[in-house]
Amino acid sequence: MMYALTPARRSAQILGDLTVLLWCAAWIWAATIVHDLVLKLAEPAQRLQVAAGEFTSAMTDAGTSVSRIPLAGDELQGTFGRIAAVGVEADAAGVRFEQTVQHLGLALALVVALAPALGLGVPWLVMRTRFARRASAARRFLDSEADLDLFALRAMSRQPLPKLAAISADPVSAWRRGDTEVVHALAELELRSVGLRPPPVRDRR
Repeated sequence: MMYALTPARRSAQILGDLTVLLWCAAWIWAATIVHDLVLKLAEPAQRLQVAAGEFTSAMTDAGTSVSRIPLAGDELQGTFGRIAAVGVEADAAGVRFEQTVQHLGLALALVVALAPALGLGVPWLVMRTRFARRASAARRFLDSEADLDLFALRAMSRQPLPKLAAISADPVSAWRRGDTEVVHALAELELRSVGLRPPPVRDRR
Protein backbone atom coordinates (compact mmCIF):
# COMPACT_ATOMS: atom_id res chain seq x y z
CA MET A 1 0.00 0.00 0.00
CA MET A 2 1.89 3.04 -1.27
CA TYR A 3 -0.70 5.77 -0.66
CA ALA A 4 -2.95 6.65 2.24
CA LEU A 5 -6.69 6.17 2.07
CA THR A 6 -7.37 9.52 3.70
CA PRO A 7 -7.68 12.20 0.97
CA ALA A 8 -5.52 14.89 2.60
CA ARG A 9 -2.58 12.63 3.32
CA ARG A 10 -2.86 10.88 -0.04
CA SER A 11 -2.76 14.26 -1.81
CA ALA A 12 0.28 15.28 0.23
CA GLN A 13 2.05 12.01 -0.63
CA ILE A 14 1.32 12.35 -4.34
CA LEU A 15 2.51 15.96 -4.29
CA GLY A 16 5.65 14.90 -2.42
CA ASP A 17 6.37 12.12 -4.91
CA LEU A 18 5.96 14.50 -7.84
CA THR A 19 8.20 17.07 -6.15
CA VAL A 20 10.97 14.51 -5.59
CA LEU A 21 10.67 13.27 -9.18
CA LEU A 22 10.85 16.82 -10.54
CA TRP A 23 13.82 17.57 -8.26
CA CYS A 24 15.69 14.50 -9.55
CA ALA A 25 14.77 15.26 -13.17
CA ALA A 26 15.99 18.86 -12.81
CA TRP A 27 19.40 17.75 -11.53
CA ILE A 28 19.72 15.09 -14.23
CA TRP A 29 18.99 17.81 -16.80
CA ALA A 30 21.61 20.04 -15.14
CA ALA A 31 24.08 17.14 -15.28
CA THR A 32 23.60 16.79 -19.03
CA ILE A 33 24.34 20.50 -19.46
CA VAL A 34 27.51 20.20 -17.38
CA HIS A 35 28.54 17.14 -19.38
CA ASP A 36 28.05 18.94 -22.69
CA LEU A 37 29.96 22.01 -21.48
CA VAL A 38 32.93 19.93 -20.32
CA LEU A 39 33.02 18.02 -23.62
CA LYS A 40 33.51 21.33 -25.42
CA LEU A 41 36.97 21.38 -23.85
CA ALA A 42 37.81 18.40 -26.06
CA GLU A 43 37.26 20.34 -29.30
CA PRO A 44 40.90 21.64 -29.46
CA ALA A 45 42.11 18.07 -28.96
CA GLN A 46 39.89 16.91 -31.82
CA ARG A 47 41.27 19.64 -34.08
CA LEU A 48 44.79 18.64 -33.01
CA GLN A 49 44.09 15.04 -34.02
CA VAL A 50 42.86 16.12 -37.44
CA ALA A 51 45.85 18.42 -37.99
CA ALA A 52 48.28 15.80 -36.72
CA GLY A 53 46.78 13.18 -39.01
CA GLU A 54 47.05 15.46 -42.01
CA PHE A 55 50.62 16.39 -41.06
CA THR A 56 51.64 12.75 -40.67
CA SER A 57 50.05 11.84 -43.99
CA ALA A 58 51.79 14.74 -45.73
CA MET A 59 55.21 13.86 -44.28
CA THR A 60 54.76 10.20 -45.16
CA ASP A 61 53.84 11.07 -48.75
CA ALA A 62 56.78 13.45 -48.95
CA GLY A 63 59.12 10.75 -47.67
CA THR A 64 57.79 8.36 -50.29
CA SER A 65 58.39 10.97 -53.00
CA VAL A 66 61.95 11.84 -51.97
CA SER A 67 62.87 8.17 -51.64
CA ARG A 68 63.12 8.12 -55.42
CA ILE A 69 65.97 10.64 -55.40
CA PRO A 70 69.22 8.81 -56.22
CA LEU A 71 71.78 8.39 -53.44
CA ALA A 72 70.10 10.67 -50.86
CA GLY A 73 66.59 9.24 -51.21
CA ASP A 74 66.74 6.74 -48.36
CA GLU A 75 68.27 9.25 -45.96
CA LEU A 76 65.68 11.90 -46.86
CA GLN A 77 62.87 9.37 -46.46
CA GLY A 78 64.14 8.53 -42.95
CA THR A 79 64.19 12.22 -42.05
CA PHE A 80 60.62 12.68 -43.23
CA GLY A 81 59.66 9.52 -41.35
CA ARG A 82 61.03 10.98 -38.13
CA ILE A 83 59.13 14.21 -38.78
CA ALA A 84 55.97 12.18 -39.45
CA ALA A 85 56.47 10.46 -36.08
CA VAL A 86 56.03 13.87 -34.43
CA GLY A 87 52.57 14.03 -35.97
CA VAL A 88 51.77 10.54 -34.68
CA GLU A 89 52.77 11.60 -31.15
CA ALA A 90 50.65 14.74 -31.44
CA ASP A 91 47.70 12.66 -32.57
CA ALA A 92 48.15 10.29 -29.64
CA ALA A 93 48.37 13.23 -27.23
CA GLY A 94 45.14 14.61 -28.65
CA VAL A 95 43.43 11.25 -28.15
CA ARG A 96 44.61 11.04 -24.54
CA PHE A 97 43.44 14.58 -23.82
CA GLU A 98 40.03 13.91 -25.37
CA GLN A 99 39.61 10.75 -23.30
CA THR A 100 40.56 12.63 -20.14
CA VAL A 101 37.97 15.31 -20.88
CA GLN A 102 35.31 12.65 -21.53
CA HIS A 103 36.05 10.94 -18.21
CA LEU A 104 36.00 14.29 -16.42
CA GLY A 105 32.68 15.20 -18.05
CA LEU A 106 31.13 11.89 -17.02
CA ALA A 107 32.41 12.17 -13.44
CA LEU A 108 31.15 15.73 -13.02
CA ALA A 109 27.78 14.83 -14.53
CA LEU A 110 27.38 11.93 -12.10
CA VAL A 111 28.26 14.14 -9.14
CA VAL A 112 25.85 16.87 -10.24
CA ALA A 113 23.03 14.39 -10.86
CA LEU A 114 23.46 11.92 -8.02
CA ALA A 115 24.46 14.05 -5.04
CA PRO A 116 21.30 16.23 -4.87
CA ALA A 117 19.02 13.46 -6.14
CA LEU A 118 20.22 10.91 -3.62
CA GLY A 119 20.35 13.53 -0.87
CA LEU A 120 16.59 14.03 -1.12
CA GLY A 121 15.49 10.85 -2.86
CA VAL A 122 16.95 8.31 -0.43
CA PRO A 123 15.40 9.83 2.75
CA TRP A 124 12.09 10.24 0.93
CA LEU A 125 12.21 6.64 -0.32
CA VAL A 126 12.97 5.38 3.19
CA MET A 127 10.07 7.38 4.60
CA ARG A 128 7.66 6.19 1.90
CA THR A 129 8.77 2.56 2.31
CA ARG A 130 8.30 2.78 6.06
CA PHE A 131 4.81 4.19 5.57
CA ALA A 132 3.91 1.49 3.05
CA ARG A 133 5.06 -1.25 5.44
CA ARG A 134 3.14 0.17 8.41
CA ALA A 135 -0.01 0.90 6.40
CA SER A 136 -0.02 -2.52 4.74
CA ALA A 137 0.37 -4.28 8.10
CA ALA A 138 -2.43 -2.22 9.66
CA ARG A 139 -4.71 -2.75 6.68
CA ARG A 140 -4.42 -6.52 6.97
CA PHE A 141 -6.08 -6.30 10.39
CA LEU A 142 -8.81 -4.06 9.03
CA ASP A 143 -9.41 -6.31 6.07
CA SER A 144 -9.96 -9.20 8.47
CA GLU A 145 -12.35 -7.06 10.54
CA ALA A 146 -10.17 -7.37 13.61
CA ASP A 147 -11.22 -5.65 16.80
CA LEU A 148 -10.34 -1.97 17.02
CA ASP A 149 -8.97 -2.57 20.54
CA LEU A 150 -5.54 -3.26 19.06
CA PHE A 151 -5.34 0.13 17.37
CA ALA A 152 -6.78 1.87 20.40
CA LEU A 153 -4.10 0.24 22.54
CA ARG A 154 -1.39 1.27 20.09
CA ALA A 155 -2.72 4.82 20.11
CA MET A 156 -2.35 5.02 23.88
CA SER A 157 1.27 3.89 23.63
CA ARG A 158 2.28 5.89 20.54
CA GLN A 159 0.18 9.03 20.17
CA PRO A 160 0.97 12.37 21.87
CA LEU A 161 -0.69 12.91 25.27
CA PRO A 162 -2.53 16.10 24.22
CA LYS A 163 -4.29 14.17 21.45
CA LEU A 164 -5.25 11.40 23.88
CA ALA A 165 -6.53 13.93 26.39
CA ALA A 166 -8.69 15.50 23.69
CA ILE A 167 -10.47 12.16 23.30
CA SER A 168 -10.92 11.30 26.96
CA ALA A 169 -9.74 12.52 30.33
CA ASP A 170 -8.92 8.91 31.22
CA PRO A 171 -8.54 6.94 27.94
CA VAL A 172 -7.04 3.89 29.66
CA SER A 173 -10.03 3.42 31.94
CA ALA A 174 -12.40 4.02 29.03
CA TRP A 175 -10.56 1.40 26.99
CA ARG A 176 -10.64 -1.12 29.85
CA ARG A 177 -14.39 -0.82 30.32
CA GLY A 178 -14.94 -1.10 26.56
CA ASP A 179 -16.28 2.39 25.88
CA THR A 180 -17.11 2.01 22.19
CA GLU A 181 -16.93 5.70 21.41
CA VAL A 182 -13.56 6.20 23.07
CA VAL A 183 -12.11 2.97 21.61
CA HIS A 184 -13.22 4.01 18.15
CA ALA A 185 -11.78 7.50 18.58
CA LEU A 186 -8.45 6.11 19.79
CA ALA A 187 -8.34 3.60 16.94
CA GLU A 188 -9.18 6.35 14.45
CA LEU A 189 -6.31 8.45 15.80
CA GLU A 190 -3.86 5.60 15.29
CA LEU A 191 -5.22 4.55 11.92
CA ARG A 192 -5.09 8.06 10.53
CA SER A 193 -1.42 8.23 11.49
CA VAL A 194 -0.83 5.50 8.89
CA GLY A 195 -3.27 6.95 6.39
CA LEU A 196 -6.15 4.55 6.96
CA ARG A 197 -9.84 5.18 7.59
CA PRO A 198 -11.44 3.28 10.46
CA PRO A 199 -14.52 1.14 9.87
CA PRO A 200 -17.89 2.43 11.10
CA VAL A 201 -18.62 2.35 14.80
CA ARG A 202 -19.97 -1.03 15.92
CA ASP A 203 -22.07 -1.64 18.94
CA ARG A 204 -19.89 -3.98 21.05
CA ARG A 205 -22.34 -4.42 23.89
